[in-house]
Amino acid sequence: MLGKCRQPEQASSLFTTMLSEGFNPTLDVYTSLVAAFGHSGLLDEAISTIDEMKTISDCKPDAFTYTILIGCCTKLQRFDLIPSLLAEMSYLGIQCTVVTYNTIIDGYGKAGLLEEMENSLTLMLECGSCVPDIFTLNSIVSAYGDNRRISEMEKWYVEFQHMGIDPDLTTFNILINSYGKIGKYEKMNKIMNFMKKRYFSPSLVTFNTLIECFGKAGKVDKMEYYFRLMKTQGIKPNSITYCSLVSGYVKAKLVEKVPFLIREIKNTDVVLDTPFFNSVINAYGQAGDIDIMKEMFLLMKENKCKPDYITFATMIKAYNSMSMDVEAQELKDKMLKLKSEIQTCRGG
Repeated sequence: MLGKCRQPEQASSLFTTMLSEGFNPTLDVYTSLVAAFGHSGLLDEAISTIDEMKTISDCKPDAFTYTILIGCCTKLQRFDLIPSLLAEMSYLGIQCTVVTYNTIIDGYGKAGLLEEMENSLTLMLECGSCVPDIFTLNSIVSAYGDNRRISEMEKWYVEFQHMGIDPDLTTFNILINSYGKIGKYEKMNKIMNFMKKRYFSPSLVTFNTLIECFGKAGKVDKMEYYFRLMKTQGIKPNSITYCSLVSGYVKAKLVEKVPFLIREIKNTDVVLDTPFFNSVINAYGQAGDIDIMKEMFLLMKENKCKPDYITFATMIKAYNSMSMDVEAQELKDKMLKLKSEIQTCRGG
């Protein structure tokens, strides 16, 4: 728990307390300490903990321990450490599991290192003891989709089915999002029809993806159609949904529709967040409606949403466009104060 809360010093202190009170740490305890250091970016300390584990007969690191550390390396973009960790595992006679390979594949994919990702998949297939699963499929398809390499995405989608791995709802959401990014709306519709034939019900993520894609394209009719459809199917919109709708209306220069959305939200239990208010503030800022933009800023604080850099930068841009230099400078001062407070908290 301390590790997940990014409190590695406290986790280490608790570990020391265990030792001083005569409790012998188990493999799980050591692995949790590795995770606590790794998740906070303290990779040297995490590696030192593993080195210590090697000297204790009943606490030697296993595949799960190394997988945790490898996962931390991928999140921190420390891919240079992965080959040596895999070599170390091999030397100790520890075999990679499916989860280990999936962690590496997903990490390379999210970083756009597609060649390394495919090489890791090849190693997985060649090892003989690990069979790719739905998580492998989704990582590969998502990586190629995010990088707009659609032909390779489609190739692997088919290839995995030949391996006997059927797509799930997450796969379809990835495909819809990938096609939406490049404007292949017919293929998006084909995926939706295919889902219907296979009795896959669209989820909140599915509808949010569709609404966002059509909103970014300025296709308001389609965006509103899927918004209505999600409600008729009993799926409650969330803050992400409304944020995408606002952005879509801004793209189509239909800012006058935003107040209707805000009134609708007030009659729901949706908890509005900072990204939503940033979208609304941006909408009115672009439209030059400074007074309403200010009202939205006040409403944001009433809803206990803390303004962030995007909030201030958006409002400063709006003020500058209207030659309101005094107001822009006041916000710049607040922005600097916020930055100073954050740095002070981090230093503490």
